[in-house]
Amino acid sequence: MKPSIRILLLAALCLLVSSAISQNNKSKAGETEIKALYDRWAKAFEARDLDGIMTLYAPGDEVVAYDISPPLQYRGKEAYRKHYSDFLSLFDGPLHVEFRDMRVVSSGDVGFLYALERVSGKMKNGQSMDMWLRATSGVQKINGKWLIVHDHISVPTDFDTGKSLLTLQP
Repeated sequence: MKPSIRILLLAALCLLVSSAISQNNKSKAGETEIKALYDRWAKAFEARDLDGIMTLYAPGDEVVAYDISPPLQYRGKEAYRKHYSDFLSLFDGPLHVEFRDMRVVSSGDVGFLYALERVSGKMKNGQSMDMWLRATSGVQKINGKWLIVHDHISVPTDFDTGKSLLTLQP
């Protein structure tokens, strides 16, 4: 093989490796930024800060959410805001949220997160709530900022009884 071809092949290989490293670094940076987004969400949720929660969601009708309470879907940020408001108003005092087995994946300007999510707190009716949920969220980088565009929250169902299994733990 001629030296000039070897040099050309070596340069192409270096470019490929450099590009792969750069893409991996961008992906890791995205994952770190998405985890930070969910840290901010958890702090706002625990403080029952509705405005703080909603600043983390995409604008307008870009948000679609599936949650454990009806309706079947929430379409648009305002519909989901009302759901959050109704949910937060059920509690008296602090809420606690914790994530377990969280995984974040991102590429370019999109990413997703999934985890087991524990929500606990004292409700206004005096009952304590403490349940594990399954959470999956889609995020998108909009105008340079990661925002939530989709939430999917669920609990397993016992198909023999038709009831949700709210006491399962990891």
